[in-house]
Amino acid sequence: MSAPRATRTTALPAGAWWLWALGLATAASRTTDPLLLGLLVGVAGYVVAARRTEAPWARSYGAFVKLGLVVIAIRLVFAFFLGSPIPGTHTLVTLPEVPLPDWAKGVRIGGRVTAEGMMFALYDGLKLATLLICVGAANALAHPARLLKSLPGALYEVGVAVVVAMTFAPNLVADVQRLRAARRLRGRPDRGVTALLQVGMPVLEGALERSVALAAAMDARGYGRSADVPRAVRHTTSVLTLGGLLGVCAGTYGLLGEAGGYGLPLLLAGLAAALGGLWLGGRRSVRSRYRPERWGVRAWLVAGSGIAVAALMIWANSYAPGALHPPAVPLTAPVLPLWPAASVLVGLLPAFVAPLPSSGDRADRTASRGRGRAVDVDPRAKEPTP
Repeated sequence: MSAPRATRTTALPAGAWWLWALGLATAASRTTDPLLLGLLVGVAGYVVAARRTEAPWARSYGAFVKLGLVVIAIRLVFAFFLGSPIPGTHTLVTLPEVPLPDWAKGVRIGGRVTAEGMMFALYDGLKLATLLICVGAANALAHPARLLKSLPGALYEVGVAVVVAMTFAPNLVADVQRLRAARRLRGRPDRGVTALLQVGMPVLEGALERSVALAAAMDARGYGRSADVPRAVRHTTSVLTLGGLLGVCAGTYGLLGEAGGYGLPLLLAGLAAALGGLWLGGRRSVRSRYRPERWGVRAWLVAGSGIAVAALMIWANSYAPGALHPPAVPLTAPVLPLWPAASVLVGLLPAFVAPLPSSGDRADRTASRGRGRAVDVDPRAKEPTP
C-alpha cells in the first residue's frame, strides 16, 4: 500500500498521531532498559524525519530532544552531589560530606559516589527523557489545534485550554528560530547569553500579541456560549461522567492489582457511563464542525501501531520483567531482549503508511537549507553576498 501525498482530505487526524505517540510513551514508562529506550527514541525520530512537514510548529522536535538531554544531565548531577538510594560497591569518587541536623535524616550532600548509583540515575533520567521525546514527536507531526475537531462537544472548553497550553512550546521554538535567523541576516551573533537575552523580549512580545489575537478570535467565534439544557439532563450528565470516570479508575486499579475479577467489568461499565455522559454533555455545545476529521484505514493503522507497542510492552512485563528492568546492583551490562525489541519496531508502521508530506513542503525545506548554506551575510555590505 503506497502512501499518497498529504492533502487537506488525506492528511491524518491529529488524534491518530497523538495515540501513536502516547503508545510509545506508555511503552517507555514500562521499562528502564537503556537499549529499549534508545530504540523507542530511534523509532520516534525516524517517523518524525519521514513524515513531518515544514510548518513552524513541526520544528519543535529538536527542542524536545535537547530538553531530554538536559533532564538526563540534571538527574546525573543530583545523583552525583546528593547521593543515590541504591547501595553500591564500586566507588567512583568520595566527596566531602556536609553534616546535616537530625531532622534531615535520609538526606545527604556529598559522600561516596558509586557506579551503581550513577547507573540507576542514568536509567531513570533516560526513561523520563524518552517520555518527553515521544510527546515532542506528537507535537512535530500533528498541530495540536486540530485535536479540537476530534473532541466531543462536552469537552470543548477544556480542550481549548489544553490545546492552547500544548501550542506554547512549538510557537516558542518557532519564534526563537525566526529571531535567530533575523539576527544572522543582520550580521549579529545568535548564540550565547547576550543573544539569548536580546531575543527574549521580542519572544515575549510575540506571545502577548498571540494571546490577544487568540482571545479576540475566541470571542468572535462564540467561545463559552452554550445552549439551554433542562436541569435533569445536566444532573444526569454530571452523574454519568463523574461516576464513569470513577469506575474507569477503579477498574484500572483492579486490572493492575490482584483483584482482576471485578476490574474488567468495572472498567467497561465506567467507560460506557463516561461515554454516555459525554454524549449528553455535547448537547450543550452550539458550535458547528467545519471539515470534521475523518478516520480512514491509514489513521487506524497509525493509532493501532502505537497502541500495539504499548500493549505488547505491558504484556512483556508479565513474561520477561527482568529483561525490561536491568538491575543496577550488581553492575551488569544491559541486554536487548528480542521480543520486546521486535514489538517496539511495530511503531515504525506510520513511516510507511502515513501520507507523505506535500511536495511543496519538501521543496521549501530543501530550498531553505540550500539558502542557509549558500548565503553568507557580510555586516558591512548592503546586500547578501553568495
